[in-house]
Amino acid sequence: MAVPFSPGPETSVWPELSALAQRLGSAAVGELFAQDKDRFGRLSRQSAGLLLDFSRQRIDGRALGKLCQLADAVQLRARIDAMWNGEHINTTEDRAVLHVALRQNAGDGIGGAAIEKTVLTERERMLAFAEGVRGGAIRGSKGQPFRLVVNIGIGGSDLGPAMAVQALHAFTQGAPGCEFVSNVDGVHLAQVLAGADPATTLFIVSSKTFTTLETLTNARTARAWLAGKLGEAAVPQHFAAVSVNQKAMDEFKVHPQYRFQMWDWVGGRYSVWSSIGVSLAIAVGRANFQAFLAGGHEIDEHFRSTPWPDNLPALMGLLAVWNINFLRLPTLAVLPYDDSLRRFPAYLQQLVMESNGKSVMLDGRPAQSETGPVVWGEPGNNAQHSFFQLLHQGTPRAALDFLLPARSSCGNQPQQNLAIASCLAQAEAFLHGQSAQVVREALLQQKVPPAQADALVPHKVDPGSRPSSIVLFRQTDPATLGRLIALYEHSVFTQGTVWGINSFDQWGVELGKRITEQFVPAVEDPGKNRGAPGTVLKLLEAVKAWRG
Repeated sequence: MAVPFSPGPETSVWPELSALAQRLGSAAVGELFAQDKDRFGRLSRQSAGLLLDFSRQRIDGRALGKLCQLADAVQLRARIDAMWNGEHINTTEDRAVLHVALRQNAGDGIGGAAIEKTVLTERERMLAFAEGVRGGAIRGSKGQPFRLVVNIGIGGSDLGPAMAVQALHAFTQGAPGCEFVSNVDGVHLAQVLAGADPATTLFIVSSKTFTTLETLTNARTARAWLAGKLGEAAVPQHFAAVSVNQKAMDEFKVHPQYRFQMWDWVGGRYSVWSSIGVSLAIAVGRANFQAFLAGGHEIDEHFRSTPWPDNLPALMGLLAVWNINFLRLPTLAVLPYDDSLRRFPAYLQQLVMESNGKSVMLDGRPAQSETGPVVWGEPGNNAQHSFFQLLHQGTPRAALDFLLPARSSCGNQPQQNLAIASCLAQAEAFLHGQSAQVVREALLQQKVPPAQADALVPHKVDPGSRPSSIVLFRQTDPATLGRLIALYEHSVFTQGTVWGINSFDQWGVELGKRITEQFVPAVEDPGKNRGAPGTVLKLLEAVKAWRG
């Protein structure tokens, strides 16, 4: 049964939120703290190994209550149930959306008994293979264990496992090295192959259709390199794949036992929990991969069962709606204070912007509000020395998410303590800023002449009241990484439900792919002009001349 369609802008709560935003939009967040000594207690929540502190957001209890009413008004609970039941909520592709099923345990029945059995069976196949590669039982054509695993994919077949292997580097002891090749220009692949021993290298081709241009181009180059070094007969022992295209895998000579399934009810950006994560499982091992799944499942159950006022993903999603639609903040800066999470902002770029970068609602009408932020970010201390200047004093404005582990990822707690201090200091600076009066008094205390101080004051004022949230956790470990990813997944779903859009298709990426296929012949031989439009002819001539 279809879930009733009720986008947020059409609900009676929307104008009430607009009125509250007019009042709060000019409020100094520091003054809100002064007015409520228990603001942290009222505007922070802790559950499932995460603490979400949103007390620095430009919000109060009344606005938060209205946001929770908005969740009810858009039928968020019914949409969650529909997802768990396997209903085809991805309407434009007529598909279920069941990445939550990938994290389930035996007996959970998410998506139905058949899907549960399929997921658990394939998970066990994948984990057994990963353990075989990791432990040396599965070997290359020369009988040597694999020392290097090269994942060849792009988008969701690359960003998730690449980010996770980097984030969980501390848990990869004893595993082969893992590289992730995605870009079609061949540069990264050439760098990887330059230092690789073909006898101890395993390639994993991750492509649902086994036709993705970038992935197949790199896979063919890798195959030619390996066959040239070891001979054609060696290819099957060195190639695994995650795909549904059995014929293409046969032609490529992927080992028959090294093939793993994908399903149309899992979008690429939600697929790290599936066999797309096989390289992650090789890197961290069975127990840690299962802990990763368990962390995601813990957030799933929390999201599905917890009332909105205490529901971490729902609150995060509703706060995003508040910032984007009511406070007019078009971007989100994600700032991890743990260098092992340095690829997490890039991962979230796809998760958030491919999911909610839509301008049409589920019923085909134009969206009635802004949808989705531009997501960007870097590890916090690096960011402090690059773009924090804009965040503190620039005219563009952003919401901020600080990700903060209490414990070091490398066993160096004194340096992690410095990172914690930096994070909290920046959060305070974004909250309070510094007024002209404070700046002037500080300059005068430094014995700066009054006239010079007055000239400097405008340049040193920080407005403050930059809205931010802090996600605090014990340590970047497999379970916590699973929780963080699921937290943002369900936040994205919450936002999409409010806006009445489909967060699970990605038609916008298709046009450029089709045009690329049309341009390839013209780029290879510009002189023949095989159908290239006039808009690029002069560029093609320049390419030909400079290419030599």
